[in-house]
Order: sequence, then structure tokens, then C-alpha cells
Amino acid sequence: MTTNQAASEGAPVRGSRGRHAGPASAGQPASARRAELATLARRVLALGRANPLVTAAGLIIIAITVGCFLGPEVYHTDQAHVFFSAANLSPRAGHPFGTDGNGVDELGRVMKAGRVSLEVGAAAGLLAAVLGSLWGAAAGYLGGVVDAVMMRIVDASIAIPAIVLLLLLDSIYQPSTTMLILVIAGTAWLGTARLVRAEALTLRVREYVQAARVMGVGNLRVILRHIAPNAISTIVVNVSFQIGNAILLLATVSWLSLGVQFPSVDLGDMISAATQTISNGYWWQIVVPGTAIILLIVAFTMLGDGLRDGLSGDG
Repeated sequence: MTTNQAASEGAPVRGSRGRHAGPASAGQPASARRAELATLARRVLALGRANPLVTAAGLIIIAITVGCFLGPEVYHTDQAHVFFSAANLSPRAGHPFGTDGNGVDELGRVMKAGRVSLEVGAAAGLLAAVLGSLWGAAAGYLGGVVDAVMMRIVDASIAIPAIVLLLLLDSIYQPSTTMLILVIAGTAWLGTARLVRAEALTLRVREYVQAARVMGVGNLRVILRHIAPNAISTIVVNVSFQIGNAILLLATVSWLSLGVQFPSVDLGDMISAATQTISNGYWWQIVVPGTAIILLIVAFTMLGDGLRDGLSGDG
């Protein structure tokens, strides 16, 4: 009896290939998972050394993140009070990025706003990646009617713009950071689900997946331990794009006064406020947050493009 015949008849799979597809393959020990993640990390680092754009994008993201989270510990400003005597000051000593209409230091304010934008963007991007990965992996692995129904739900949902959903929720609930994260992630996961489903359709026929099914491993375990983890390259690339898109969407809704609520502030809020005074020549009030948004979105897009090109060979 051959190995394939034994598998098809439900008999225990023996031989060198059977041993490889046995408990170690079906269970994928934690050490094996760590080794896979370490290999992926090494590939990303090697890609960074080989691709200057990936390196530049990573450095920009790190610099802005460090500046937003650690900068206020070094550069102390009062963001809670109004100083009308210092309102609308141009960049100068003591205020390198000038001040806004309330006399608040722009550099301190952009660090505070950038931190909120990064937090919302990262949280929404990661949540969208988790939801989309699980949904797409389940649809692609299960196939048939289940796949058709799940993907029709995705197709119908993707037709609803996030802005419309935010406007609807704003008329019902008070906007909050948590709501923004959930709404942004609730519309962003749809694209991830499509990508991971495409990966799952190819992974479901791999030998180690078939071996796990023959051994009686449940569908949920196969999806969580074999399908989703082996689409990690696609997920990592998609997360980079998702974070950039989330930051841009947050800035857009803040422009419509649907963003984070006072006393929190994000980069979109700063731009929205600056449009009221730009005609008076206070150019720095819109240039500073605008440059920060552009740098973040371009950096995350460049990082995603570079990772996609470098990791496209992953299986």
C-alpha cells in the first residue's frame, strides 16, 4: 500500500514523508513558529540593506515615531493653556515651528497629534489585518458554499465608503478614539480578506495541510496553525499599507470634524484649524502637520511596496 493510498483510506501514514507530516507538521511546535518568524525578520532586514527605499522608509517611520512618543519628554511645552500674547508667531528661537492661533507651540502640538495619528493608524491597521486574515483564511480553506457566502459579504461591504459609515455613526454616537479605530478597521479588513483568501486557496492543497486533515485535525486548528501563519508575508505587506491608509482616513474625517475629540488632537485637526488662518499668511500652521502626514503616508507606502517586491517569493 502506497503512502497516498494509506492516506485516502484513512490508515496511519508511515514512511519518511508520513513522519514529517505527522505531529510535528500538524502541531507546528512553538520553536518552529519562532524559527519561521526569525527567518522572515532576517529577510526583511536583508531587504532593507538591498533596497534603499525600504531603508529610507523605515528610518522615516522610526524617526517620526520616536519624535512623537519620546520628543515631549525632551521638548517640554504647555499644550493645555491659551497664550494669546504668543498667538500666530512665525518660526523663531523658542518656537522652531512657530505657534498656532492660541499661542500653543506647533512643534509640541505636532508631536502630540502625530502620536494620536500613529496610535489610531497602527491599532486600526493591525486589527484590520487580524480580522481580514482570519476571514480570508477561513473562506479560502473551507471553499464551496461557505467561501461563496463569505466573499459575497465582503463584496457587499466593500461598496460602503468608510466616510459614509462614519457620518452615520456620528449621528448616533459621540465620536471617540475607540469608535474611530473600530470603524476604520471595520472597512479596511475587506481588502486583506481578499488577499489572504487567494493565498489560502493555494495553501489548502499543500501536503502538510492534507496530512493534518487526514490525521483528523479540526478546521479551526488548520486555519489558525497552517493557513493564516503561512500567509504571513502577504499580511505583513498589507499591514504597512493599512496603517498609511488609516492615518489618511483619520485626517480626512478630522477635516469633517468627525475625528478625535478635545483635548485629544490629530494631524487632521491641525490642518483643519490652519485652513481658517492660512489666508492671513500663517503658512507654518498648515505646512508643519501637512508635511508630517505626507511623510508618514509616503513612508508606509514605500515600505509596503518594498516588502511586497522583496517577499513576493514567499510561499
